[in-house]
Amino acid sequence: MNVLNRRSFLKGTSLGAGSILLQPVLQNLMAEAEGLAAPKRVIFFVEGNGMNPDHIQPQGIERPKKGSDKLIDQSLADFELPDPLAALAPYKNRMTIIQGLSHKIASGRGHSPEYGALGCFSGPLGPVAQTIDAALAANLPSVLPHLGLALTPNPDQIVDYSISAVSKGKPLPFHCQPELAFQSLFGSAAGGDAARIPFLRKNLMDYMSSDIKRVQKRLAGPEKDHLDRYLESYESMLDRHDGIEGMKAQLKANMPNTDKFKSKLETDRLEAQCEMAVSSLLSGLSNVVTISACAGNKYMHWKELGHSLRTNAIGHGGGENGKTSDQLLIEIRKFHVQCIANLAKKLDSVKEGDGTVLDNTLIVYMSDFGDRHHPSYLQWPVVMLGNLGGSLKTNGRFLDYPFYGKSGHKTIGTFYTSLLHAVGDQREKFGSIDLALDKEASHGPLTDILS
Repeated sequence: MNVLNRRSFLKGTSLGAGSILLQPVLQNLMAEAEGLAAPKRVIFFVEGNGMNPDHIQPQGIERPKKGSDKLIDQSLADFELPDPLAALAPYKNRMTIIQGLSHKIASGRGHSPEYGALGCFSGPLGPVAQTIDAALAANLPSVLPHLGLALTPNPDQIVDYSISAVSKGKPLPFHCQPELAFQSLFGSAAGGDAARIPFLRKNLMDYMSSDIKRVQKRLAGPEKDHLDRYLESYESMLDRHDGIEGMKAQLKANMPNTDKFKSKLETDRLEAQCEMAVSSLLSGLSNVVTISACAGNKYMHWKELGHSLRTNAIGHGGGENGKTSDQLLIEIRKFHVQCIANLAKKLDSVKEGDGTVLDNTLIVYMSDFGDRHHPSYLQWPVVMLGNLGGSLKTNGRFLDYPFYGKSGHKTIGTFYTSLLHAVGDQREKFGSIDLALDKEASHGPLTDILS
């Protein structure tokens, strides 16, 4: 099938029962057939209770105790990642680690600025404006503009509202139970009878089977290969839900439990939510996903990591089993980073255009609470993975901006503005600004990370 015929077929393809579920896939295939750029995708992985800057500091690069007085820009090539980030070593040349950004505009009472973390406004005010994930979703349209997935201490909690908002007074929901998230994501998107189908592979695939078979028979070459890979993403998620029966060998190797979608264990629930994130991105149902790992004033018991202390107690300096507070926090960090590495691996395994889905994706790893449990707001560490289709410079770099109040200092707001510029939104600032700083600290993008 030549390019012209492939375009004509894709444009003329009509779908039946599975139209909403499969249309994003066909749209992506048509864009590729026409030589258009692949869709850009963003994942925010936000953990609660702060992030010690030392935990993301490359080994061998010293930071001044009182912060840098000039921009430090170094390649990561000659430095090892710190232990908490070790799982990302295979992607070191596709990362940028950013230190020195402040976010005092988000400061407030309690143990999290909640919406202010992603929104650049005072936390206690609640959802008074748009958060960055919602702003990016508005620029990267899809069937589901934004997908929120949350891990909370209560395994029976259904929905959470705490860190993202589409506009003033309109918080975005986060699904807390992977099984219900699956129903909402696929059942609601399909509509009609599909909204009532049980959570079983057979029922979902039967519902879509006639469309799938018809489209598969008419496709050839790269489009058929790509459709097969997209469909594998559905199967991958359903394998997680359905248990070990029928699972592929590579999934078995990563499945210590046979049914994580129904598990109440904190580690299983977070891994299942990450699986949901991958499947929603690969299927084309959503281009922006925020994973909240106990962000928004949540105190988790990481029992499956061997911790009996809640994260609040650990953040206040509590240790146990011969381990210091910092060592316990590193264990939590390492688990989260492993989840991110698994996300990256899955996205990197799917070919897209001249590269992979990971090449067209950005993963942002950060905390909702700056540099520690009760933060100074003077530092807000950030890790970036993926270059968003070549829009960002994440080619193995370490950036450390001048400390708060010094010439050249930058805020989180400028980082968010950079992400907007990378998707075509040219606004000059995002959210409120820190009036204690000069205009340059809060306005414009970080030119150092834009391609």
